[in-house]
Amino acid sequence: MRKIYTSRFGEIEVDENKIVYFKDGIPAFEDEHEFVILPYEEESPYYFMQSLKSPDLAFLLTIPFLFFNDYTFEIDDATVRELDIKDSENVFYYSMVTIPNGSIRYMTANLLAPIVLNGANMQAKQVVLEKSNYTTKHRLFPESDKKEG
Repeated sequence: MRKIYTSRFGEIEVDENKIVYFKDGIPAFEDEHEFVILPYEEESPYYFMQSLKSPDLAFLLTIPFLFFNDYTFEIDDATVRELDIKDSENVFYYSMVTIPNGSIRYMTANLLAPIVLNGANMQAKQVVLEKSNYTTKHRLFPESDKKEG
């Protein structure tokens, strides 16, 4: 177990086998290589991906398929090799979530650049999808077509 200090969770112990490694970091955070994924709450569709290096750095994640049933993409061969993916059953996908101005109603998910995690070896990468119609800001809770009043 490794003890880390976080500004959100205080001091926590992290099982070495649960540490997620990003060989090249994350775009705009290339110096961040080790994270732990923590549930937001029990049975919540949200997670925090907490940096082990920077106490103030945690990303909000979700499993995109819970909100977007038709979300689909293919991982390129280079990523499969880089993450040493042997069995698709051990692969997990996350999307980073943004809460604009703290308004949960307007939360968005980045479907253009999913996080791909090989659970067998805990290697991960944020993959930018090529030739995709997805964007970095897909609303989790789309506006209703009906107007109130």
